[in-house]
Amino acid sequence: MKRSPTTVCFPFIGDDVGGSHISAIKLIQGLNRQRFNPIIVLHDETAELANLLTRKGLSFIRAPDVQLMQSRRMAGNGQQGSSIWTYLTNTLPKLRSFLRNHDVDIVHTNDGRIHANWAIAARTAGAKLLWHHRGDPDANGVNILAPLLANHIVTVSNFSRPRRPILPVRHKTTVVHSPFDHPTMTDRLQAHKAFASELDLPPETRFLGYFGGLIDRKRPVKFVEIVHAFIKRHPEIPVAGLIFGISPPDGPPLEEAVRDRALRLGISGNIHLMGFRQPVEPCMCAVDILLVPAVNEPFGRTLIEAMFLGTPVVATNHGGNPEAIADGENGFLVEPENPETFVAPIHRLLTDRTCWQRTSDTAQRQALSSYSVAKHIDSIAAIYERLFLQPANRVTAAASGREPEA
Repeated sequence: MKRSPTTVCFPFIGDDVGGSHISAIKLIQGLNRQRFNPIIVLHDETAELANLLTRKGLSFIRAPDVQLMQSRRMAGNGQQGSSIWTYLTNTLPKLRSFLRNHDVDIVHTNDGRIHANWAIAARTAGAKLLWHHRGDPDANGVNILAPLLANHIVTVSNFSRPRRPILPVRHKTTVVHSPFDHPTMTDRLQAHKAFASELDLPPETRFLGYFGGLIDRKRPVKFVEIVHAFIKRHPEIPVAGLIFGISPPDGPPLEEAVRDRALRLGISGNIHLMGFRQPVEPCMCAVDILLVPAVNEPFGRTLIEAMFLGTPVVATNHGGNPEAIADGENGFLVEPENPETFVAPIHRLLTDRTCWQRTSDTAQRQALSSYSVAKHIDSIAAIYERLFLQPANRVTAAASGREPEA
């Protein structure tokens, strides 16, 4: 058996920064270096993820110069990627050689493009594959490739477990919630004043917040419709909808769709695209309520971050949201795809200070006790240990359904 520490490879494209990257960085930072040797690999060393890793004091190395297969979404947007033939004859051999040359024991994949391109390379190089699924339970990758190739599957919620796997995966699937640092508290009043001043809004304006990438699943356009529904019902309360986030590089730019919907509804002056901002704490403390109109959201980071900071949440009763929110206790759950259902809990929180404070305190207390970085690291490290102790097995065994339990 290879001596310790166990080498764990974390490949990333590097062209965007999202919740999966933030979670992975927290894991890498906290791994015990006497037990694990993490290697961060980037295909794009010039983009935002490289800058974030540098700021965090984490080193990375360049991935082999290969053409990656694109995701279905990228193909639908006209973006080019490698053909299957190019992948098998050029990309796969280079990735496999890279893993062997770096004596990698475990490859920990964290998003769709990386799963698709590194999974076969990991298994044919003799490494174990941990497939970290953070998305749609009906996604082809986690239901087709992961059952065949992954030694273990980690999902961020019960909702995101593979729903229709082609082989049984229950024996090698674990739910591990994403890691969250205890955030630095920000003075809410000062944060609110700062954004009111930046946007040239009256100080009594109440802020409704959207945080996250501008992707269809998260429903940024629906957020605009929610703000409109509230203004229509309660014009006496001045509100502004602040959207913190940008469209990912491999998806359609939804900023224009947001602007267009606000214009058509006559509330352009109430909707503000704030872009991507770090740190997030002052932004989230500035808003009175976080709105989560998303559907099929596996387990949104922003929801838990808001709970940590005591910002009340009104979220759809869908996806992984009910796993974190108990309606009427630490937040509110409403019918998805219906902006009108958000109006009553928003109004209650904005007009009943006792309700706002009780919800805030309960959410913060539960978040502090349930979602820690240390708990996440311990859970993943235990999976690494089990994978490392597994007998060597090849991708052909996985394809035949004879995958041993992790």
